[in-house]
Amino acid sequence: MAGTLTDILPADHATGQFIGRALSPAGPHVIAIRDGQVFDLTQEVATVSGAVARRQFSGGEPLGRVEDGLPEGWSLLTPIDLQAIKACGVTFAVSAIERVIEERARGDASRAAEIRAALEEKIGAGIRAVVPGSAEAMSLKDALIAEGMWSQYLEVAIGPDAEVFSKSPVLSAVGPGAPIGVRSDSSWNNPEPEIVLVVDPQGETVGATLGNDVNLRDFEGRSALLLSKAKDNTASCSIGPFIRLFDDGFTIDDVRQANVDLTIDGPEGYRLEGTNDMGQISRDPLDLVSQTLSEHHYPDGFVLFCGTLFAPTQDRDEPGAGFTHKLGDRVTISSRRLGTLVNTVTTSRDAPPWKMGISAFVRNLAGRGLIDRI
Repeated sequence: MAGTLTDILPADHATGQFIGRALSPAGPHVIAIRDGQVFDLTQEVATVSGAVARRQFSGGEPLGRVEDGLPEGWSLLTPIDLQAIKACGVTFAVSAIERVIEERARGDASRAAEIRAALEEKIGAGIRAVVPGSAEAMSLKDALIAEGMWSQYLEVAIGPDAEVFSKSPVLSAVGPGAPIGVRSDSSWNNPEPEIVLVVDPQGETVGATLGNDVNLRDFEGRSALLLSKAKDNTASCSIGPFIRLFDDGFTIDDVRQANVDLTIDGPEGYRLEGTNDMGQISRDPLDLVSQTLSEHHYPDGFVLFCGTLFAPTQDRDEPGAGFTHKLGDRVTISSRRLGTLVNTVTTSRDAPPWKMGISAFVRNLAGRGLIDRI
C-alpha cells in the first residue's frame, strides 16, 4: 500500500464510517474505520458483501488508531469481495464523443485529433443539451441519422437505455498500491477515474468508493464487440481505498456533486492532471443503479462504476499521437470525501497473477473457521 491510512483516507475520516479489507498472513479480513479507530470485524462477519447485506458495521476487535496504520505484516486490499463488478459507460457527453472518435478512427490514435474537431462542432452542443431518452433526445437522434452522424455509442449516450457491462470477475479487483494492468499488445489506452457505488442484495445503494476502469481505446475502437477484451484483463480493475457508507454526513447528493481528480506521473517526468466532475453526468447515479438491476438479481450485491468525464487527449510523445500509458506511470485518483487510490501501471501479462478466486477464498475462510460468517 502506498503511504499510510491517513494519506489515503479523506481528511474528514473521523466523522465517517468506512468498510474495507486487509490481508494478514492468515488471509483476508474485513475491517472498519470509525471515530479514527480501526476495527477487525472478521470474527463477526467474514465478508464485506455480508457486512453490507446485514448492515453489520459496529463492534469488532480494536486494531489501533488510524494514524498507527495496520498491524505489522498486514496490507490493504480492495474493499469488496463477493459483489459482482459492473460498470456503465458513455455517461458523459465528452465520453460519448470520445467513443465515437475511437469508432471512426478504428482505434488509430493518430486520426483522433482531426475527427474530434469535426464531431465536437457537429454534435457536442446537442448531446450536452438533451436528457437521455427524452423527446428532444429522440429528435436529435433523427437529425444525426439524417446527417450520417449516428453511432451505437450515441444510442447509449442519449437513448433510453444506459450501457451496462460486467467489468471484471468476482474477487479479481486490485486495491490501493497494487500494480494496475493494461494489455501488453495495446498501443492506445488510458485510466478512467470513476466513482463506484456499492449496492446491497435488495438493490439499495449504501455507499461509494473510487475506481479505475482501465480502458483500451485501440481495442474498443476497432469494434464494440471487443469491449470485454478491452475491459477485463488481469489487474485491469482497481477499486478503493475504502467504502464510505452513507449516513447523515455523507449521502448520494455528495456523490452527485463530487469531483474525482486524476494525476498521472510518468517515469520520464511527464505529468497529466484532469478532473471528473460528477455534476456533468448525463444520467443520475441512482438511475444507473436501477438500469443495472433491470430484470436481474444480485444475491451478494454489486458495485457499479458510474463512468467518467475524463478522456485524455493531449499528446504525450509525438504530435497528433494523443495519450497512452507507459510502464511505471503512477496513477492517483482522489476525491475529497472518498480518499485516494494510487496504482502503478504494468502490463496485464506481467502483473502479479490473480490467485484467490472464489474457491480459494472459501477454502481460506473454512480453514479459519469462518465459513458460517460469510
